[in-house]
Amino acid sequence: MSRFYFPTDLSPECEYELPDNIVRHIHVLRLRLGDTITLFNGDGAAYPAQLVALEKRRAVGKILFRQPENVESPLQIKLVQAISSGERMDFTIQKSVELGVAQIQPVSSTRSIVKLNGERADKRVARWQEIAISACEQCGRNTVPEILPIVSFEQYLREKSDELHILMSLRQAKSLRDLPPPTRLTLMIGAEGGWTEAEENAAFAAGCTAVTLGKRVLRTETASLAALAAMQTLWGDFV
Repeated sequence: MSRFYFPTDLSPECEYELPDNIVRHIHVLRLRLGDTITLFNGDGAAYPAQLVALEKRRAVGKILFRQPENVESPLQIKLVQAISSGERMDFTIQKSVELGVAQIQPVSSTRSIVKLNGERADKRVARWQEIAISACEQCGRNTVPEILPIVSFEQYLREKSDELHILMSLRQAKSLRDLPPPTRLTLMIGAEGGWTEAEENAAFAAGCTAVTLGKRVLRTETASLAALAAMQTLWGDFV
């Protein structure tokens, strides 16, 4: 069943005028009057809805019922991702959402090729949020991970929480299996070229734990996804 993000309060038996972006998708999918779609608004539930009106530029959906459907992992993972270039960052956002990440914090690092600030940074974060929403529509998640505003790596370390922070690094590194099973953690992934030695030292001084996935050096877009999959296998909902 086709799924669409509709960020408004939804109630069974109520009818809703659907926004233009959903109307366009409905026509692309060649849906017809009386067909059923699924709406979700981020509250953790799905809302099957019947198309009770369908015109060229207008569609109305009637909510049939509220379907509580918990597809979230019991492992809460925040991804701190150093900004990578072009499609690499988009790919990382999309796939990490599919893999169950709960929140994404983009950070600017020394080796980040792309430098973003001001309005350009705001537009990029908005785009990443749209990518996260599309990933939720595709993978069946009813809770949309938040893409936080960009901060510098140094600022993040100054303000970070006390939960377990795992830094992907080959220095002072442990295996994931060496760590006590957590229920929430933060995964920190560098950009192209990884973290600098100064950044790693600052992270260690801030209490971060270095972890490696093996002897091979992984690209930034590979490292985040491989680590997320491994963590979901060890501590999350991968079986």
